[in-house]
Amino acid sequence: MLRSLFRDIFRRWFVPSAGTSMVGIRSGHVSITGNFRDNNEDSVVVDPDGRFFIVADGMGGQNAGEQASQMAVELIPRQLTARISFQDDQPADVLSAIDAAVDHANSEIMALSELDPSARNMGTTVVLAVVSGKRLFIGGVGDSRAYQLRGGELTQLTTDHSLTQALIDARTITPEEAENHRYRNVLYRYLGTRDGSAGTDAREIHPQTGDRYLLCSDGVTDGVDDETLKKLLTASDDPDTVAQAIVDAALEGGSRDNISCVVLIVD
Repeated sequence: MLRSLFRDIFRRWFVPSAGTSMVGIRSGHVSITGNFRDNNEDSVVVDPDGRFFIVADGMGGQNAGEQASQMAVELIPRQLTARISFQDDQPADVLSAIDAAVDHANSEIMALSELDPSARNMGTTVVLAVVSGKRLFIGGVGDSRAYQLRGGELTQLTTDHSLTQALIDARTITPEEAENHRYRNVLYRYLGTRDGSAGTDAREIHPQTGDRYLLCSDGVTDGVDDETLKKLLTASDDPDTVAQAIVDAALEGGSRDNISCVVLIVD
């Protein structure tokens, strides 16, 4: 009886459960088709052991986009788990593993696109967070984004690989002009192209208690501005509730795409 009690206490306080990690991260996620699409080409994976979180936004005719995003969320975790331990790995090893995993997925998507006429020109964006020990590593390809909310300040952790972002970087247009630019949804890098293997620009983050992170497809950012995201990310301490609120707000905000997000809360 006493032994059983001690075992239960040990499991409760020392053994990570589904949706948690070594840095005390709780996660929630939601993915919906939305009001303007016939099928959901977004794919989301949340590792039950809290080691990685991925959002992929597919593109292509028929069901090709859906297939591409599904391949990304299946292939990337396999490569990650084969290359790192998720237990205080060297940062350089994690960053290298992320790029290698995405490169592998990109190659497989390109290969299928060439072999299967129904999958021709398919592709997908990807944004991911990987936990190793007390560190968080975040990167992406395309225009799916990662955000950090810390101390009331919302920071975009990824850079859009879009033509409008390139024009902003070149100071040809302003961020305000980019919001309604005709090329705002045109990507120059995504999985399914040679440039998809150019790296994820992944970065190392040291999470702090109270941090909130958001991984999302552009269906979220098409319908919700940064100020609204800040409010929604702190509206509840339950990550599933926050994720649902963000998706609902994007839908109400007129998003015309599939809408998907993962919310991470650091305890």
